[in-house]
Amino acid sequence: MTTGDLITQADERRARLTAALDAVARGDRAALRDVYDLTSAKLFGVCLRICQDREVAADIVQETYLKVWQRAGRFDPAKASPITWLCAIARNGAIDWRRTHRPATTGIEAADNVVDDSASAPERIEEEQSQARIVHCLDALGGSPAEAIRAAFFNGFTYAQLAERMKVPLGTMKSWIRRGLAQLKECLADG
Repeated sequence: MTTGDLITQADERRARLTAALDAVARGDRAALRDVYDLTSAKLFGVCLRICQDREVAADIVQETYLKVWQRAGRFDPAKASPITWLCAIARNGAIDWRRTHRPATTGIEAADNVVDDSASAPERIEEEQSQARIVHCLDALGGSPAEAIRAAFFNGFTYAQLAERMKVPLGTMKSWIRRGLAQLKECLADG
């Protein structure tokens, strides 16, 4: 699968979602189900990241789809992609929840108890170097195995989907990925 194929698929998903939102604006309940099926996992992830509570995130996602039902006519594909518009609705709902459920502050004395959970500068540098090393090793691997590994691990394609898309037997695809991962492991160990 080439980068061009991935872009074409993204364009197709965007067009399908745009059409579904247009149908929702006309009151089509089946189209709302399509929008839900295409986007619920992503919107749940956005809400969960902000709220840090699965039940609350699920509730906010439900509220998001109620808002989509009411506001689908406001979506303008010339201004934003459909997933960006949907994520903004979900994100705003999650932020609103977060603001109303923020623990009350007790004054400046509470500052002593604030914990900074973010990574330290050395940890961030190490993470960035690690990511750069993975990209370097994937680039060094090159060819179909690198392309297959990127599509499998970064885009979530299965072996069967990759084999079909790259027009090779399933066994060949599994071999490419297995050998490619072994080569990646060696490259990363050398770094």
